[in-house]
Amino acid sequence: MTRRPSTKREARETREPRPPRRPKRRHPAVLAFFAAALAVIGGFVAVGEARLIGDAIEQRNLAAFYEQPADALDGDAGTLVRSEELVGVPFDARAWRVMYRTTDVHGDIVVSTGIVVTPLGPAPAGGRTVLSWGHPTTGAAVDCAPSRSFDPYELIEGMRLLLDRGYTIVATDYVGMGTDGPDSYLVGDTGGNAVLDAVRAAQHIRAAHASDDVVLWGHSQGGQAVLFAAQRAPQYAPELHVTGVAVAAPAADLTTLLSDHIDDISGVTIGSYAFAAYADVYADRGATIEGILTPAAQQILPEMNELCLLASMDKLHEIAQPVVGKFVTADPGTVQPWATLLAENSAGGASFDAPLFVAQGLDDTLVLPAATEAFAAHERSLGIDVSFHGIRGADHGTIAYFALPALMSWLDAHGL
Repeated sequence: MTRRPSTKREARETREPRPPRRPKRRHPAVLAFFAAALAVIGGFVAVGEARLIGDAIEQRNLAAFYEQPADALDGDAGTLVRSEELVGVPFDARAWRVMYRTTDVHGDIVVSTGIVVTPLGPAPAGGRTVLSWGHPTTGAAVDCAPSRSFDPYELIEGMRLLLDRGYTIVATDYVGMGTDGPDSYLVGDTGGNAVLDAVRAAQHIRAAHASDDVVLWGHSQGGQAVLFAAQRAPQYAPELHVTGVAVAAPAADLTTLLSDHIDDISGVTIGSYAFAAYADVYADRGATIEGILTPAAQQILPEMNELCLLASMDKLHEIAQPVVGKFVTADPGTVQPWATLLAENSAGGASFDAPLFVAQGLDDTLVLPAATEAFAAHERSLGIDVSFHGIRGADHGTIAYFALPALMSWLDAHGL
């Protein structure tokens, strides 16, 4: 008979020694997954670093590109003045900075700049659909042009998703920004022409594979520009086939926009850009700064127009604050020639065949939801196929990004 250990200590001493524990083996699939994930993360970091390095290199000779040659105005609208391929580019894409000819509201040849971005890989047999992007307000000075910024792609809202759809993207700076030209802030015809001629300019870059099929997408000021592009395309660029138009919080009704904000800080900021532009462009129609702005407002106008909105918001508001409530001598929507000029530069003057996507942030305090809803209703009354999306939690700055899931679904639904 086996004797039992009499104590716990004795029991511990008489146990068989445990075999050494074997290290756990990782499943090959798990190891492969983590290796692949690390490789992807590393790849994105490397691409991001390469893009930043490329952006920095391009800044060295940036100013020279924007100096117009002597023959800059000698050519048709939509032709290239010059282009250069960019070193800092989005993942899996090629890009170019472009200078091209367009026309202003008076029909004169003027020069604009911008960028062209296209996915790598083979294009469809008929070329790529071109998405022409209209950026929101960045200012009115030459240096406020998005293509001149350190990251020229930053303001193309939804760029990665759009490239992944196979679009070639063109992004105009508008006229008067980037390079010399007449001020065009919220001048509908000039902005619309620049949006369309950016597509034509891209077609002169063989590697961009730009076709005649066009989707228009714009935010705020850019919403106004692409709406005018859609209205004008059949007469101005009949060879282009606009298949879809999308806008986020568009500056569509300028009369309402300025009247809503003429006594607040936003009204002073927008008005400083707009009244200066209209006094320049429409001087022959009696538009003068002295005829609409108070002496105090006239005094701050030059400094306001030298500053870029995103980079100098605090400084702009500091300058503008003393004239809030003392900016204009009358509501511009009620006195001439301003009432007529604002109406002429408000979208909705003509119908177009393409479907229209309209997104509006319900927390937007600049372009008010009621104004955009009224615009969408007006477009429907013209026979346009309108899809309206009011988005909770989105304000004026975030609406284009918040709208991207709905926009992608809308593009899918229309086969675009």
